Amino acid sequence: MAQPVAIITGAGRGIGRAIAVELAARGYRLVLVSRNENELKETAKLSDPKALIASADVADAQQLRSVVDKTLAAFGRMDAVVNNAGLAPVRPIEEITEAEWRAVLDTNLTAAFLLTQAAWPIFKKQNSGVVVNISSRAARDPFAGLGMYGAAKAGLNLLGLALAREGGPIGVRVHTIAPGAVETAMFRKLLTPEQYPTEKTLAPSDVAKVVADCITGPLAHTSGEVIWLSKTV
Repeated sequence: MAQPVAIITGAGRGIGRAIAVELAARGYRLVLVSRNENELKETAKLSDPKALIASADVADAQQLRSVVDKTLAAFGRMDAVVNNAGLAPVRPIEEITEAEWRAVLDTNLTAAFLLTQAAWPIFKKQNSGVVVNISSRAARDPFAGLGMYGAAKAGLNLLGLALAREGGPIGVRVHTIAPGAVETAMFRKLLTPEQYPTEKTLAPSDVAKVVADCITGPLAHTSGEVIWLSKTV
């Protein structure tokens, strides 16, 4: 198969859906991952109608290994992984349960590690591959109550740097993109338009273009870096 292939987690809506649309427009075949199959089907309609729909819990290592196996079975190759799945509840520290803490770390950090680890042997064998991790400005400047999310994303930033150094000798690039406020359903669960005006938010497509530039080459030199994105108004 001549077309490159990208796996995208959290692909059912928001930034993940926008990434799918952008990569499809650049000639990529897609593997769309989230727990909501109906949302994934809608993303496929908007991007790649022949995309592989892979309903999976990104916190489950076996399910992520299965996604990689299905990708290779369907397409015979794998060129990029976008770790986009996110979970961002707002909780003051005295209200955080152990289960919530683990869920936030699992979704935002551990899932990226697990999928990248599953993809790594394939990338190493073919001496090429790109990983893009979607972090957040919360990693360095969180709103009050976003400590769990910010801590997980800060860990993701460092993981990206470490893996970029590990991947360099085998032709694997690892990029980290940390947007500020993005106009998504997840963000609007945190702040209303009155609290944070729409004109100050990035569009999901703004983030998607940077992701695609990391994967397709224009930003290839940023492997290991954190690319901080924000809206200038």
